[in-house]
Amino acid sequence: MTAELVRGQNHPLPQTRLEIRISAGNPIVAGATLGDERGTVHGAEWVAHPASPQLAGIEVPKQAAADHRLAVDLDAMPDHIHRVTVLLALPAGVGGPARFGVVAAPFVAVTGLDGTEIAGYTITDLDSESAVTALELYRRQGAWKVRAVGQGYAGGLAAMLHDQGLAEATDLAARINEAVARGMARSVAQPPPRSEGDGRVRTSAAGVGADPAATTSGGADPAPAQPQTPQQPQGAPATGGPVNYEHPARRTAAPPTPAPTAPPAAPGQPAQPVAGDASGWTMDERLYNQVWGMFEDLARTTAAYRSAVDFAESRMEQELDRVLSDPRTRVGPAADSARADARAKHADLVEQARAALDRDLAQLTAEAEVVEPALPPAYARWDSPVWQAYQVPMEIPMALRVGDLHLPERTDLRIPMLVRLPLERGLWIDAGRSGGFDEGPADSGELRRLAADAAVAIAARLLAVYPAGEIAVQVIDPAGSAAGSFAPLVGSGALAEPPAAGAQGVSSVLAALTRRVDLVQMAVRSGATDALPPDLDTAEQLLIVHDFPHGFDDRAVTQLRYLADEGPAVGVHLMMVADREDARAYGPVLDPLWRSLLRLTPVADDHLADPWVGHAWTYEPSMVPRGSRVLDQVLGEAGRAAKALKAARARPSYGN
Repeated sequence: MTAELVRGQNHPLPQTRLEIRISAGNPIVAGATLGDERGTVHGAEWVAHPASPQLAGIEVPKQAAADHRLAVDLDAMPDHIHRVTVLLALPAGVGGPARFGVVAAPFVAVTGLDGTEIAGYTITDLDSESAVTALELYRRQGAWKVRAVGQGYAGGLAAMLHDQGLAEATDLAARINEAVARGMARSVAQPPPRSEGDGRVRTSAAGVGADPAATTSGGADPAPAQPQTPQQPQGAPATGGPVNYEHPARRTAAPPTPAPTAPPAAPGQPAQPVAGDASGWTMDERLYNQVWGMFEDLARTTAAYRSAVDFAESRMEQELDRVLSDPRTRVGPAADSARADARAKHADLVEQARAALDRDLAQLTAEAEVVEPALPPAYARWDSPVWQAYQVPMEIPMALRVGDLHLPERTDLRIPMLVRLPLERGLWIDAGRSGGFDEGPADSGELRRLAADAAVAIAARLLAVYPAGEIAVQVIDPAGSAAGSFAPLVGSGALAEPPAAGAQGVSSVLAALTRRVDLVQMAVRSGATDALPPDLDTAEQLLIVHDFPHGFDDRAVTQLRYLADEGPAVGVHLMMVADREDARAYGPVLDPLWRSLLRLTPVADDHLADPWVGHAWTYEPSMVPRGSRVLDQVLGEAGRAAKALKAARARPSYGN
């Protein structure tokens, strides 16, 4: 049973591996300090914050957000640590609220890893404070407890850290605020102050079921509505005007030339969406920012709807409890009338929330219908007409489309899932069965074939969007079980060598790539990149490993883990096509490998978590339509360009 704490109350912790979940109406900074028996923090290395998010036993978020999850492992805490204090602060110098008294009361919950809530605490009675110690986990006689603190500081982070004994409190607070400001600059900015009649209200904290006196009028828009707990009814979603497609909240940089603007809207109607009306230096950058803005908008409007439904259900339960708790009103006409009124209010709130959601979803759908046909090959679906005029590009694009994302509230509204290039982490195409595969193929062999096809589709995209000679693909298929899937890569000449087979082939490919990583690392560190061997291919490398761990010995597994960890920094990227269950004999040894890779699935699966609002997004792979020849056409064009470049490089040159 959840313990609802008040300021100063403590509660025992039944386990040591925990999550601390924080919900607020505005983006806030979350961190933690580690203290000794007296609670003293002896140095900056005892503070986990966005610029240094990991310490022994704790990990905090890297940027400001309205919702946070902090991972805590108390067993991993050093023996000299007796107190973990969770701190919250409003971002400084970014134009947001300057004190907690004007924002929704933050809610902090301590949960198990399965999400079971152990204790919760709503931090109330804050006014001029801009930083607050929310709660503390402390050790007493070998056992850990949690205590609700709620101590606010008008002097902000510096005053809070100084109060805990940190000598360099002012400098550390400045570093934290600088790191947060940089992170917020890379994210979608909040809307600017709006004038009377501006329709963009989706970020308003006033909404269905909110106190009318708390409704904002004019001034700056509040922060995006986020999922709230029943203790925070003020977090219900907005019910104001529609989405403004001039995108005031999607600016990331001032473009050198004006972006396309929407045509004037009819009186009383929202502006029509236009592809590329986000800001950026190029059209590709504008479209990338616009897609990201669509993702943010869908996440926020859905979070607002879910929050409103939760609030409506909570209020109905409270009203019904009041009726049942009084013997005089438990039965009879009065009780029936009270129950009917509670259910009618619930239905009315949900209906209003659904109407606001449907309005925003309809406008986002209209935007998607305009944006999708305008996307360049790197961002486009395989059935897009843009591939019919495909030409090998001259430069690497910003990002690559690896699939689509959607939420259950509107499954036909698909947002492209874009990953930045060059890849910062490897990919894992999961060939195993999970909960999201219930409607997928029943045969495991068919699932493995789809996984191999998905890997080929992504590899073909990479080959298509990189300039000729800038990326090479190698394949390890020890048993040759995916020869059919890899046939387009082999037939087009995209592979310099046929897929490596058997243990000897596995060893040879891994040894060559490991040598390349070692040499490039040494050259970069010593500043001697011109001293690399002439036979070393300096193009980026994509290694596709199929049917892991078949054909791998312990040495090969170690080399694979090394490539996953060190390869991306020097242009060697890993794509695993594997079922994790096949490698269960290795136990937890391979856990770091799986965690280092971005997990994708060959069929629709709702496994992608959104830490900003807590959504589980359904991912659908970007597959080539059945019967289409677009893959052969694109790979053939890329292969011809690569062969022409190779021939030109091999042609002797004659000096004067």
